Amino acid sequence: MPSANLTEKRIVVLISGSGTNLQAIINACKNQYINGNVVGVLSNKADVFGLTRAENADIATCVLSHKEFDTRDAYDIQLLKEIDAFEPDLVILAGFMRILTAEFVQHFQGRLLNIHPSLLPKYQGLNTHQRAIDAGDKEHGVSVHFVTEELDGGPVILQAKVPVFAGDNADDLAARVHEQEHRIYPLVVKWFCEQRLTMSEECAKLDNQALPENGYASDE
Repeated sequence: MPSANLTEKRIVVLISGSGTNLQAIINACKNQYINGNVVGVLSNKADVFGLTRAENADIATCVLSHKEFDTRDAYDIQLLKEIDAFEPDLVILAGFMRILTAEFVQHFQGRLLNIHPSLLPKYQGLNTHQRAIDAGDKEHGVSVHFVTEELDGGPVILQAKVPVFAGDNADDLAARVHEQEHRIYPLVVKWFCEQRLTMSEECAKLDNQALPENGYASDE
């Protein structure tokens, strides 16, 4: 179990859009649910509402447009430097719509989290809600996982499931999934900041116990 004397963790969040998961994490830190603070928010796009959320919470922001770089490698090298300037314990991808280079992922390995709107390993990549509907799935959901070099392929930590109803469209399903995202992402960040959650040999561990392929409490 976590010690009551743990130092608050420094969290950096990467976004590309409205930042609803960012807001959930900011709120959880403010309410002391998470033993940490968001110290920086970086976006590859200017004028997104997630930056406003950060500014409203007096959190430092940085915009680094990928359009200003000739290659993905060059962009990620500069992004890495910008993140490291915040001296983070944890880096969180919250709707950051970039495929990261191997060098970037390796630099932050074991302290880089992502949330993906599907029950991984199903539906890696984009358009997950429509793909679940098209496949006739009865359930869909969201996964929080450690990031590795394999796109959406790192070890799953926690999933939440939602039903797929007859007549659902992608927006209906997305709204149902988002509600669960805002519940499970802060919980996983809480575990990490309490030093209960680790990754070793590309396996997620909670309280030193290896988690199964679908993460903790996958049947709930």
